[in-house]
Amino acid sequence: MAEIAYTELTSEDILRHPSFIALRGDKAAEEVHMEKAQALDEFEPPQGIELKDEEGEEVAERLGVRLTSPHRVVYPDQGTTKAQLVDYYSEVAEAMLPHIANRPLSLVRCPQGRAKHCFFQKHDTGSFPEQIYSETITEKDGDKQNYFFIKDLAGLVAGTQMNVLEWHIWGSHFDDVDKPDRLVFDIDPDEGLDFSHIISAATDIRDRLADLGLKSVPMVSGGKGVHVIVPLKPEMDWAEAKTFCRDFAKKLESDEPDRFTANLSKAKRKGRLFIDYLRNERGSTAIAPWSVRSREGAPVAVPVTWDEVPRLKGANIFSLEAAAERAQGDNAWPDYFKLKQKLTAKMLKAVSE
Repeated sequence: MAEIAYTELTSEDILRHPSFIALRGDKAAEEVHMEKAQALDEFEPPQGIELKDEEGEEVAERLGVRLTSPHRVVYPDQGTTKAQLVDYYSEVAEAMLPHIANRPLSLVRCPQGRAKHCFFQKHDTGSFPEQIYSETITEKDGDKQNYFFIKDLAGLVAGTQMNVLEWHIWGSHFDDVDKPDRLVFDIDPDEGLDFSHIISAATDIRDRLADLGLKSVPMVSGGKGVHVIVPLKPEMDWAEAKTFCRDFAKKLESDEPDRFTANLSKAKRKGRLFIDYLRNERGSTAIAPWSVRSREGAPVAVPVTWDEVPRLKGANIFSLEAAAERAQGDNAWPDYFKLKQKLTAKMLKAVSE
């Protein structure tokens, strides 16, 4: 009897990507049977806590942020107001700030609410409240630009005052912008693919990273996909980080070309999952954990556990209220800031071969 590892069974019950592990003399062949998949209960987000205008207004006043038009509706389908959004960020700030504070930011601003015109802003052009800071970064072409950053809840509230509906973060901190401390693999599905494809891709990426010696954490993006995030000790430069992520994505593509693509082209994505590695370069950003999205339903990007991933039924399942309650519970990533992982020459070589 032989022990064989494989990724999955095809519809014809053929092993996909079988790999010989060892001969087994400890069991009789007739004792071994194929395991049957068991249906898992779907993950249900918490019911959520009520977000209130008066709570948001009190938070803004306490922090010294002038909140104009607090009752203006920013998510018309939900009736969510600017003040309620402030109340939301006050509920999640303790969980969110360790992931967003003191990083260069790009902001999605929607002055007339989610349903109207929104735009992406990464440079400070002035007129922002004092609770939102900026610092100069020298771009790749030598040009110098002021990039936003925040330090605390007051910054999140000031951003809400400035109609920020999405917070996107660099993969590095201001104290060393050229040394990334996180990698992100964004699983972006072709239209029509069932969410189960994203779930299996996320767990496969986790396992492949683990085989290289890297631990990862999952996050529902609030959009269509799942982010697999690798926390790092900030030692390597952006060029090495991008090379590793590109080669990792291309290896997925070469191993399973009918399932994955590392090509940004929509045409190349048909029926496949695009593994977006392009967020792992200097100046690129990814949605921050606990940030609301400027999408229908006001979904939130929320950290989840690997045990929860197989039971997820979508990437946009957390409402503001559900995310606010979730943030009060156990940390889905308890060891995130304890992981001091490094990309080694061996890892770089393994994904490039």
